[in-house]
Amino acid sequence: MPPPDTHPSLLGRHQSVMPDWLALYYRDPLEITHGEGRHVWDAEGRRYLDFFGGILTTMTAHALPEVTKAVTEQAGRIIHTSTLYLNRPMVELAERIATLSGIPDARVFFTTSGTEANDAALLLATTYRRSNQVLALRNSYHGRSFSTVGVTGNSSWSPTSLSPLQTLYVHGGIRGRGPYAQLSDAQFIEACVADLEDMLAQTRGGEVAALIAEPVQGVGGFTAPPDGLLAAFREVLQQHGILWISDEVQTGWGRTGEHFWGWQAHAAAGPPDMLTFAKGIGNGMSIGGVVARTEVMNCLDANSISTFGGSPVTMAAGLANLTYLIEHDLQGNSRRVGGLLIERLRAATAGLPVVREVRGRGLMIGLELVDADGSPSPQAASLALEYAREQGLLIGKGGREGNALRIAPPLSLSIAEAEEGAAMLEAALRQVQSEADGESRS
Repeated sequence: MPPPDTHPSLLGRHQSVMPDWLALYYRDPLEITHGEGRHVWDAEGRRYLDFFGGILTTMTAHALPEVTKAVTEQAGRIIHTSTLYLNRPMVELAERIATLSGIPDARVFFTTSGTEANDAALLLATTYRRSNQVLALRNSYHGRSFSTVGVTGNSSWSPTSLSPLQTLYVHGGIRGRGPYAQLSDAQFIEACVADLEDMLAQTRGGEVAALIAEPVQGVGGFTAPPDGLLAAFREVLQQHGILWISDEVQTGWGRTGEHFWGWQAHAAAGPPDMLTFAKGIGNGMSIGGVVARTEVMNCLDANSISTFGGSPVTMAAGLANLTYLIEHDLQGNSRRVGGLLIERLRAATAGLPVVREVRGRGLMIGLELVDADGSPSPQAASLALEYAREQGLLIGKGGREGNALRIAPPLSLSIAEAEEGAAMLEAALRQVQSEADGESRS
């Protein structure tokens, strides 16, 4: 009899101490040990082209020297103070974000995550409006806290129906499926606005606090409404005094290429009352936050602080990262390289029935996978993840049915890397198609 295994695998140790509901990608889960630029390495030394960036978080590049230097220098001075003390890096980053936000007379509150940012925005909105009624889009995702789960329209990420909020879900998040899918863009917007107005007619005199909406639904599979839908919603909301919260946790900082913020594709009726941000601004450091009009931000009449939001180290990282992003025009790079990548993927998948749609803008691209009868295929998405990894490419997945692939590389992606990644993904999808064809023949 062989001796007992006295050195359990990292996976075994993970499974013995972590919750069962903490998801892991891949049949053989991956341990990432280090990264550089747009690449990461696993514990066996294999290199991967990273097309997911730690869930859209490594926004500029892995091990970006400017961010590493800022973190190291700040950590050598002081790591933590809390918001009870003046914090120069926090004030400087807040000033820059307030100016960039497009929201007039803006104030900024820092948190440690997008979930916490959305949670804070909901607290502000419900306090300001003295109502716990909130509008959200179907298929949305806004975080994992008790309140943000309560406004998440994607049932796969909503483990409880209990909530401190009364949430009303309206159409508009998914353009290519649902009852309005066959309409033109103008008709789609008109139908969604009519749905919103009908929903408001069923509330108590327009006592809704806010609409929270992602301009591009992230976990939902990178789906988006036609440009202008949220502006049309905004016109209706303003008639009732209802606030608009733009959830920019995944769309912010130029990822969509055409705009710095996702809401700017819907700007005809002006900026949102609040926007939330996180992920990319820290390039891996834990930063989130809310930008709001002063009268909304200042509506709380109780004491509040943030122990870890606005940490000197994370603020130094955010400042360095934002400076790099702007000075190197990564928004423009996202537009140029992302445009080439999406066209390359559309050409590569044109003859593959398993790929129903390639959608997105900038470096935020989704591929929807389906069975032979056109129904969503989460199995195909899972296979595509596995085969892409075998090719040396890391991607994400999502969607209402879990059948969408999510492509979101660092915004410094080169044209050569985009071509390389597209070729690897094409090879992976051809393997998926081959299996699907084999099953249909058997």
